[in-house]
Amino acid sequence: MESVPEGDNRIRLVCPDCGYIHYDNPKVVVGAVCTWEGKVLLCRRAIEPRLGYWTIPAGFLELEESTAEGAAREVWEEARAKVEMDGLIGVYDIPHISQVYVIYHAHMTTPEFASGPESQDVVLSDWKDIPWDDLAFSSITWALRRFGKGAGPTFTQVAKKDRRP
Repeated sequence: MESVPEGDNRIRLVCPDCGYIHYDNPKVVVGAVCTWEGKVLLCRRAIEPRLGYWTIPAGFLELEESTAEGAAREVWEEARAKVEMDGLIGVYDIPHISQVYVIYHAHMTTPEFASGPESQDVVLSDWKDIPWDDLAFSSITWALRRFGKGAGPTFTQVAKKDRRP
């Protein structure tokens, strides 16, 4: 049943029998702008949302892993590439969908890559060939543009609603 637990200020799901409180908190998405010899690794999505659109390797953080470990795992799962993290590009809050994106820059340790189960295709793209109009999510566009500027980490809150997180 929904109620405001004692000492809280938000409505939560609370079990009337045992008092267990269910906290529904934002999800953390981790990913990386991966590079090899000046090119950027891009994946064409094989799953919804945004099936067929391009993205960087990214996905939900798992329990008991750091954000950098999660980003490296997502790169492997989606692009079968091995990487080392070079630093944080940005943290993007997207409150209207309750997600926080943590995006790193990573360099590929070998030139090998392949499509994972969530990718239709994976390519190394020259900067000038990035399909900007066919990127899956605005958060990916922000991260790529930030990376392209060569700027340090950014912490940005996105307040307006956008159909592409």
